[in-house]
Amino acid sequence: MSRKILIAGNWKMNGLLEDGKALAGNVAAEVKKLGKPECEFLVCPPFTLLTTVKKALRGSKVAMGAQDCHTAEKGAHTGDISPVMLKDCGCSYVIIGHSERRADHHESNELICQKAEAAHKAGLKTVICIGETEAERDAQKTIDVCTRQIMGSVPDSATAADTVIAYEPVWAIGTGKTPTTADVEEVHAAIRKVLAKKLGKGNANKMRILYGGSMKPANAAALLSLPDVDGGLIGGASLKASDFMAIAASVCKK
Repeated sequence: MSRKILIAGNWKMNGLLEDGKALAGNVAAEVKKLGKPECEFLVCPPFTLLTTVKKALRGSKVAMGAQDCHTAEKGAHTGDISPVMLKDCGCSYVIIGHSERRADHHESNELICQKAEAAHKAGLKTVICIGETEAERDAQKTIDVCTRQIMGSVPDSATAADTVIAYEPVWAIGTGKTPTTADVEEVHAAIRKVLAKKLGKGNANKMRILYGGSMKPANAAALLSLPDVDGGLIGGASLKASDFMAIAASVCKK
């Protein structure tokens, strides 16, 4: 089953206005040089940079996403941003359920599912994150944890057209550690089986599963060559256009 590679950058809580403008502009310029690349590109800046980044990406083939959203369209939710607002300012994607949201903000699978449903209703595609902690990995509970998170966080109505799954082992995020390629493929294959059980084989075969967790130019080619790895959700390496594009270069041809 052919699935188009997605190279996605999660900028997290990084960047002031000039930083965001420069980074987005550099990424857009490099992607333009590719002409009609075989893969898709996405950058997800913090909320404060969305308008600036959208302008910098104008005319390029780089999509923009946000890093979180609320479940409601509007209302008395101080400090939150609705999916409708994100769509209105030019987002086409939103990251849901990142491990840092699950840990720092105690987000449950149920809440993440509700956010994903709200995002889909607003016309946004979701990148739903799953992954185990180091303790869970050491206890050999990786597949169990990922299964539980998929079953609880992914809406029953999700399709390959509106949903991307990102497997990010928590212990590998920002640490420089990565699982072996055999481990990554084993987990991604298991994830696809769970998706088939939940959403049907057709959706599962078409749905993209990204790998995240210290993906960088040095290991990208090996990870992105795996049969069930359909791109990367890149953190630290997405903050430098040269690193981000070096990762893309391992799979994205002109």
